[in-house]
Amino acid sequence: MKTIKKGLLCIGVLFTLGILVNATQDFTETPLIQEEVKEKLVNDYNVYAIPMPDNLNFSGELVPIQNPDIRERMDRELLVNTYWQSNGLLLFKRANKYFPIIEPILKEHGVPDDFKYLAVIESGLTQAVSPAKATGFWQILKGTGKEFGLEVNQNVDERYHIEKSTEVACKYLKRAKKRFGSWTLAAAAYNAGNGGINKQLVRQNAKTYYDLLLGEETGRYVFRIIAVKEILSNPKRYGFNFRSEDLYTHVPTFNVLVDEPIADFNEFVKQYDINYKILKIHNPWLRETSLNNVSGKEYLIKIPREGYYETITGQ
Repeated sequence: MKTIKKGLLCIGVLFTLGILVNATQDFTETPLIQEEVKEKLVNDYNVYAIPMPDNLNFSGELVPIQNPDIRERMDRELLVNTYWQSNGLLLFKRANKYFPIIEPILKEHGVPDDFKYLAVIESGLTQAVSPAKATGFWQILKGTGKEFGLEVNQNVDERYHIEKSTEVACKYLKRAKKRFGSWTLAAAAYNAGNGGINKQLVRQNAKTYYDLLLGEETGRYVFRIIAVKEILSNPKRYGFNFRSEDLYTHVPTFNVLVDEPIADFNEFVKQYDINYKILKIHNPWLRETSLNNVSGKEYLIKIPREGYYETITGQ
């Protein structure tokens, strides 16, 4: 009896396997099904050419897209930045967090709002450091930072201070605008330097950025700013979908005035119920575990308001 049951079980298993094998063979060997699968895969993902927007401008200065070379260069940056989707979504998320900090500073200094997109292409709104050691949201070189009044050393580096570095960028851009007469050239000079842009204007007997033949980086620079401005201003048009809760938000802080050395930030933070990591997130310009401050200089240290972090402070 047991032998019969085992035999029937074996027959059942073989029969089932036969059905599966036949089904697999039918699927793989039927051209019609293969074509349907291929068509579905193709139709589920599409890449589109991007219509050129009307009246593209930077800080009110129109982009001359009627010129064939300008149109192609603008088209390139729109395509590259539209189809780099992961980076695009991160820029939307970070912009929601940091633009409210940058925008009022630009306005206070009389710099067009469009320059917030210059910070986007410089650093992706992160505390980046370039191979040339340009640092922070605005990618400021050490010499430039010191020239415009920032403290830059191993202990304190205010190029990482969002508000102070934005003010330096404003001063630099206004100086360039005064020299060259246009915000577009001022933006280009932020990348190539005032001397570099002036040299090419004289050499080529040109008046505008769009009439200059420049190297790869500076030649793309303003077009990249305009492309990012266009995309971040019109997310749906370029296929970016998100909810307000998907965006990053700014954590409210209050300032603590410090005018003496701090021997150990690990001890300093305990009174505010945060840890060392949280202190550095909100004050990246503090570069070491202590604040030297032998001169008694006044610093404002940001402390997050209560209730935004759950931390273990080691108390």
